Amino acid sequence: VQLQASGGGLVQPGGSLRLSCAAKGFTLNYYAVGWFRQAPGKGREWVSCISNSDDTTTYADSVKGRFTISRDNAKNTVYLQMASLSPEDTAVYYCYARRVLKEYWGQGTQVTVSS
Repeated sequence: VQLQASGGGLVQPGGSLRLSCAAKGFTLNYYAVGWFRQAPGKGREWVSCISNSDDTTTYADSVKGRFTISRDNAKNTVYLQMASLSPEDTAVYYCYARRVLKEYWGQGTQVTVSS
C-alpha cells in the first residue's frame, strides 16, 4: 500500500504546475484525498480536499480560485492543478488519503516558485 506524490519542481511566478497523488495497493476513489503543504520555517498548512462521497472540493482561502483538485479514477490518481503561483506557494506538498480508521500519506514533493 503506497501513496505517491509527484509533479513538483521549479516554476516562475505566475506559472503553473500539476501535482499528482497516485495510489498503489488500494482504491483511491473510496477515500477523501487532500493536500497539505509546509514552507521552510513554517507550520503545516492544509490546502485542499476532495471528498469520497460526491467529489465535493474545498480549498484554503490562500489558494481558492488558483488551485483545482480533481480525480481520475481510471488512473487511481488525484491531481492538484496550481496556477498563478507566487513565491508564497513555495513549500513541500504532501497528499493524504483518508477514510474511517484508515489514513495514508505521500512522501512529499517540493514546489519552488522563484524567478
